[in-house]
Amino acid sequence: MSSDLYPLLMFVLLFVLLAVGVPIAFSLAAVSIVFAYFLWGWGALNLLVSATWGSMNNFVIVAVPLFIYMAYILQKTNVVADLYDTIFKWSGGLRGGLAIATVIVGAILGAVSGVVAAGVIGLGLIGLPQMLKHGYNKKLALGCVLGGGTLGQLIPPSTNMVLYGCVTGVSIGGLFAGGLCAGGLLAVLYIGYVLIGALFNKDFAPALPLEERASWGEKFRSLWGVALPALLIAIVLGSILNGVATPTEAAAFGAAGAILIGLLNRRLTWDIVWSSCYETLSITAMVGWTMIGASAFGSVFSGLGGNSIIADMAMSMPGGATMVFFVSAAFIFFLGMFLEPGAIIFLAVPILAPILSQLGYDPLWVGLVFNVLLQCGYLSPPFGFSLFYLKGCAPNDVDIMEIYRAALPFLALQVVSVVLIFLFPNLVLWLPRLAMGR
Repeated sequence: MSSDLYPLLMFVLLFVLLAVGVPIAFSLAAVSIVFAYFLWGWGALNLLVSATWGSMNNFVIVAVPLFIYMAYILQKTNVVADLYDTIFKWSGGLRGGLAIATVIVGAILGAVSGVVAAGVIGLGLIGLPQMLKHGYNKKLALGCVLGGGTLGQLIPPSTNMVLYGCVTGVSIGGLFAGGLCAGGLLAVLYIGYVLIGALFNKDFAPALPLEERASWGEKFRSLWGVALPALLIAIVLGSILNGVATPTEAAAFGAAGAILIGLLNRRLTWDIVWSSCYETLSITAMVGWTMIGASAFGSVFSGLGGNSIIADMAMSMPGGATMVFFVSAAFIFFLGMFLEPGAIIFLAVPILAPILSQLGYDPLWVGLVFNVLLQCGYLSPPFGFSLFYLKGCAPNDVDIMEIYRAALPFLALQVVSVVLIFLFPNLVLWLPRLAMGR
């Protein structure tokens, strides 16, 4: 067999293992070990150990469990409910106000936690029942939970952006600054969709009845529920963007701040602390094993010349750099339909990002576009993670096909955002340039 076919065969075997249900981390590691041993012998396994150590011996990765822990503490101490209650009271009198509140709270949750599961499940338990109770279009209500809940993929502190920065060497602070712009763009597109739908059809997203709207006194009193989380967000993100703290240091402060907010609200218990630690450990272990498997896979793939083969194909592709970009974007979008975003970052980004950089694209801009595409993966049938997060917390009469259909308009808006970012790069680069003096 030609040696040029070995890299392709690695991907074929990987997808076979995934198709039969082997977890992504162990699929990646198994393919790497098999090819390394049979092609190079026992000595080649040292390459896998070296790759594993190199990827895990990275101080920045410590930010991942700290941000996840912060998210769980804030979720379990009902900060999500406080946020929704405040935005609910201020926007309820507007047609489509509850849906807009859902999107805004999703954006704030992204800034508070950076964990998509926390956003979708929190909004599904709190926002979805309110919208259905007040006669909102079911498809719209489900879609707003999906779209708003996944903004945590973009709006910092995003754990996937931390991983992207670790893999590519792109500034995490720059990714965070650009993520604010990209997440804000998506939130505006979602809110625009709600407002336009409500404008042409009053039953699409009705306003709250007069007797259910909050008084001005209640509105101002409710602001206390968002004051402390807003302060925490400002300190965590501000310290990173201004260069005062590294992402890891800011994550540690954020985790401590979340505990302090829980204490001040008198909602923190030992059960919450313990369960948050356990769930953080579970997710971090999954990320760690995926990173190990992907590092091993990438080392063997590169050793077989796979990176060079793909680079040569890209450079000879008709249409030049623009065609390479769209093919790369389509490939990331396709992978997002089947794999979780962390696995895509470790598997595909080390191959594609350097090629696009060689073609003249700004590495930071490429990272932001890829992260928007990774967010698309959360809503892409058949295996988008957010679809199943919502199914797990939605009422029993909501079936998975309804969730699939509800996701499609918001998935289309995500694709529109990618096109806008491609046509107008400054939409996402102005803030990183301002913050980093680029």
